[in-house]
Amino acid sequence: MLGLDDISAPVCCAPLSGPALSEHEAVELAGVFKALSDPVRLRLLNMIASAEGGEACVCDLTGSFELTAPTISHHLKVLRQAGLIDGERRGTWVYYQAVPERLTRLSGLFALPARTP
Repeated sequence: MLGLDDISAPVCCAPLSGPALSEHEAVELAGVFKALSDPVRLRLLNMIASAEGGEACVCDLTGSFELTAPTISHHLKVLRQAGLIDGERRGTWVYYQAVPERLTRLSGLFALPARTP
């Protein structure tokens, strides 16, 4: 079984409008959607994905929230475990990048099949 913390694993399945999801696929997707269900995490992902240069320092993220640094770190950890972001430590700071393959795959889940006239 693929773990949610395995960011090298491809997202599991065809579009939701396609064939029925297996139980494994549904469990994996539910974990990703659970990570995205929190407004703070959704905003963090948006900030990271839209950051100039494709990455955001945690030092630039914390000021946008009325939360403590440990709380922001927890939210970033959840996003990382879901495979949506990756981070690299440089000195005392961590720089985060969105994982494009995961975001592209998630957006593909909602693609409707082409309709023939």
